[in-house]
Amino acid sequence: MNFFEQKKNQLNRKDMSDEGKWDRDIENLCNKINLLYDYYTTSSCSGRIVLVKGIVEKADDVFLFKSHNKISFKQLKIKLEEIKKEYDKIVYFKQEPCILHVACQNVDKAKEFLQKATKAGWKRIGMLAGKKRVICELFSTEKLELPIIDEKKILVDDNYLKLLVREANSRLGRTRARIVRLENEI
Repeated sequence: MNFFEQKKNQLNRKDMSDEGKWDRDIENLCNKINLLYDYYTTSSCSGRIVLVKGIVEKADDVFLFKSHNKISFKQLKIKLEEIKKEYDKIVYFKQEPCILHVACQNVDKAKEFLQKATKAGWKRIGMLAGKKRVICELFSTEKLELPIIDEKKILVDDNYLKLLVREANSRLGRTRARIVRLENEI
């Protein structure tokens, strides 16, 4: 299958993400990339704040809370109180960065895309060249991850939770700004 057949198939596929659609904050960028002749998106996430079970193996019910938007202290506190009543193992608080995978027609086009990503401020970028596709992989650098519940106890006080919410929201805002800069660059 050539690049353009792959692109057509990818863009006509059912979205396999949990939400079944692009995150609102990355939708414009994905649409813009998919309109370009030499590129198409294969996966994306605009960044998110989550509470997850501290388990090693993959599981369908690993997420205890997920938001692609900024959160409030009250929202987090309520969710933590609910979780600690129901779940007695380690729970992690994570603010995860934006990720984007873009298929490119060839290595030269991938290099061009990566140059634009670098100019837009993306630092964790790379190219995966396989037999069938060349993929640009972009990760934003904003990330937090720490245990927050263990044995049905919240491990930090409210002041720390407020700081955590401020920091996670700030980092989510920075990852959104990076998305917009890339959209403007292409």
